[in-house]
Amino acid sequence: MTKIDAINHRILQELSRDGRISNLVLADRIGLSPSACLRRVQELERAGVITGYRAVLNPARMGTGFLAYVTVGLSQHTKTAQEVFERAMAHAPEVRECHNVTGAIEYLLRVETADLAAYKHFHTDVLGMVPGVGTISTMVVMGSPKDARA
Repeated sequence: MTKIDAINHRILQELSRDGRISNLVLADRIGLSPSACLRRVQELERAGVITGYRAVLNPARMGTGFLAYVTVGLSQHTKTAQEVFERAMAHAPEVRECHNVTGAIEYLLRVETADLAAYKHFHTDVLGMVPGVGTISTMVVMGSPKDARA
């Protein structure tokens, strides 16, 4: 396992802010030589600490300006019911995140659609048709003053 020392922690912070930063600029910000910085980044990648790089997209510019968090309770609490639900969510493009959680419900979803009408279609014709779905509760996002997802 790779040690996350203070230098690795700073490297990870910088890469989290800008995954496209050049090694030269990253090394300068961290205070390392470019070769030492590159070795550390490569080791973090090999160790699985860094699992990938991705673009941060503007949902409104992509036509998905409606965001909701949806809680889902299953009517049966079996492994089969969970597998059926998770497979259905994996195939639903509106579902950007699906988390199995503890508490009164089984799943928390982050759902993005173009608008309320498109969400209603998803709610009724996609989510509502999945076998085993017992309860659905929707929280519409009004704004996101902090969103550190990359």
